[in-house]
This record gives sequence, structure tokens and C-alpha cells, in this order.
Amino acid sequence: MLVWMPPLLKGVIVMLGMAVNTVILVTLLVTVALFKLMIPVDFWIKLMTRLIIWIAELWMSINNALQRLTQKTVWEVQGMEDLQHAGWYFVVSNHQGWSDILVLQRLFNRRIPMLKFFLKQQLIWVPFLGMAWWALDFPFMQRFSRDYLQKHPEQAGKDLLATQKACEKFRYVPVSVMNFMEGTRFTPAKHQAQKSPYTHLLRPKAGGASFVLSAMGGRIHSMINVTLFYPDNRTSFWDFVCGRIERIVVRVDKVTLPPDILQGDYENDPAFRQHFQAWVNQLWSEKDQLLTRLKAEYSLTETA
Repeated sequence: MLVWMPPLLKGVIVMLGMAVNTVILVTLLVTVALFKLMIPVDFWIKLMTRLIIWIAELWMSINNALQRLTQKTVWEVQGMEDLQHAGWYFVVSNHQGWSDILVLQRLFNRRIPMLKFFLKQQLIWVPFLGMAWWALDFPFMQRFSRDYLQKHPEQAGKDLLATQKACEKFRYVPVSVMNFMEGTRFTPAKHQAQKSPYTHLLRPKAGGASFVLSAMGGRIHSMINVTLFYPDNRTSFWDFVCGRIERIVVRVDKVTLPPDILQGDYENDPAFRQHFQAWVNQLWSEKDQLLTRLKAEYSLTETA
């Protein structure tokens, strides 16, 4: 254990280790992905897809091991009992900081299918990472703005169809699709600018969640609802790798998605849009109440 080292040194060691790990395993990842393209046969594609995911899970396991060697963070996690590596999940979470991704990868690696994000099409050109996302079959989506569709009505629905086509790759193995409904990290300034009705959360973006579920074509029926709380208010990536975050509190709730929100036209059906927004708002209201209870609980704990 290297927890005795100064935080700055720990951060440098973890970052260097993660960088070396990324270069080696992403190179291997892309190589296997190219082999997958050579033989367009279902058996071969499925085999190579599983190998690619195994490499990605190994990458996360090594990163997690580096963190455990250098951190003495106390993890308080509830609700992880009923999860399956072979399940299909829609994972939602509040977004507190850049450390959230590392926290979620550490919690869910090899407990559920690998977390995947819907990415903007332009991100495929990000050096190195774009190739890794492509190799891992992350769905790249192209969403048209409402203004664009008003000028080009013939394009209506084509963004969803293109994303659904990209999601066809998921038929080979189960998947967990991750969605930060707030769309951005929480900050007091953003909270005030939005005039958010929630105490600890930004407004959720229901349209993005509906788009994801529609694009998955009915494959996903279970949701993992994650609530992240950092009692010492440290949420940055750098604080995480330096081991400065003293405590991380996570509450996980696995629920069945209501069938009536899985099928519908969010963009063009006002009744469905209103119904979906009401479901998301209720979900977010309950999450906000949970964060209020956690904040009160850990404030009392720290005072005692």
C-alpha cells in the first residue's frame, strides 16, 4: 500500500500508471477490433466483441488496482446485491464532478455489462480515445436541433434511425447504457442560472433519456438509479487520483422501467413527452430528497 505518500506524488503515480495502461491496452483493443472487421460472420464478431470487452474490463481493473494502492478513501455503498453481469441496463446518475466516471467504473466493472455512453458523432475524431470508443462499439449519434428540423423537415427521424442502426452492434452481447441526465456537472452557478427546482441537482434532460431508450429498440427493461454523494465536497479528477477524497457515498437502486415510457415519440407526441417528463421529474425529486437526507446524516456524523 502506498497510502503513506504525499497526495501530489500519489496523483503523479496513478496518472502515469493509467497513461501507460491506456496506451498498451487501447493499442491491443484497436488491433482486435480490426481483426473483427476482417471476418463478417456472427460467430467471429461475437467472439471478438467479447475479447474487446474483456480487454476494456482489464484496463479498468488495472486502473482500480492503482487507486486502491494509493487511496484510503472510505467507500459506503448500498444496493449492489441484485446486479447481473449478463443483464441489460439503463444506468442513470447525478453528476457531481469529473471523478464520477472513475467511481462508476470502479463500482460496476465486471458486476454489470461494461458502461457505454451515447457520444456525439464529432467525438470519433478525438485522438486515441475516438479509436477506443469506436473499437468498443460506443454508439455515435447525430442529433438534429429543432431549428434545423424546421428548415429541413425531410430529416425528421433520421437521427434516431441512424443511432438505432449503430445500436444493432449491441445484439451480440448485453450492455449497460450510461446517462448523466443533468448533461453537465453540478455547480452552484449552473444551479442558480437554471433556476433549478431541486436543492442538490440541476434540471434533468428528459429528451436525451427518451432518445437513448428509443434507440435501444426495447432491449432495455431495467434501470440502475445511482446517487453519488461526496461528504467533503471534493469531486475533481485530480483530488480522486491524489486520494484527497476522504469518503464516497453511493446509493444504488435497481428498478424495472415502466413499459409506457419505453415506446413513444418524444419529439412529435406532446402527450408522451409530458408523460415522460413527469416520470423523469419524479425520479429526480426522489433523488433530491435522498441527497437531502444524506447531507443531513453525514453532517451530523461529522459533528458528533
